[in-house]
Amino acid sequence: MTDRTRVRRKPERASYERAELDAILDEARWCHLGLVRDGQPVVLPTIHGRLGDVVYLHGSPAAGFVRHAGEPVCVSVTLVDALVLARAVRNHSMNYRSALLLGHAALVTDDAEKLAALEAVTEHVTPGRWSESRPPTDVELRGTAVLALPIGEFSVKRRSGPPGDDGEGDFPAWAGIVPVTTVLGTPEPAAFSPPGCPPPSWAPPS
Repeated sequence: MTDRTRVRRKPERASYERAELDAILDEARWCHLGLVRDGQPVVLPTIHGRLGDVVYLHGSPAAGFVRHAGEPVCVSVTLVDALVLARAVRNHSMNYRSALLLGHAALVTDDAEKLAALEAVTEHVTPGRWSESRPPTDVELRGTAVLALPIGEFSVKRRSGPPGDDGEGDFPAWAGIVPVTTVLGTPEPAAFSPPGCPPPSWAPPS
């Protein structure tokens, strides 16, 4: 924990444990990258993968954030577990797990590291897909950008449990939690998908 990552609002919900950070990064399939571009703060959605103490971010060489490699960035991830409904509007909330990382993301130039990073990102989003797909050619590898963000400054914040109540008496409003889940749909093959090639084993059966 550093002064920049110390959680000041409801600090009892904070954690600075690396295991909690890793669990959130490894469960979330996407993240948001924040930076200052031409004097304007921007937040960009992207996909990521983690290898040990480094988070890798995928993008195009033409992407704006690639031009800012080496400059300060922020990566955030949020997993929403439930909508929290109270009887009073002010006590509505969400159950969530979130992570914030600060640091300087460097452009990966070593081909071996870039391949390992792209495999990590691919396997993170679609497990098993790297070995089932054609690997990148040299041209494709040059046409793909990867940023590496060492895990250093970070914080985790989470909420769980039921809503609060300020003593609403007999006010007739339902209170409780509504779980939120992300569900994969039935695979839809492309027109050029070869006959006999099954969809990923982790996808729902058709």
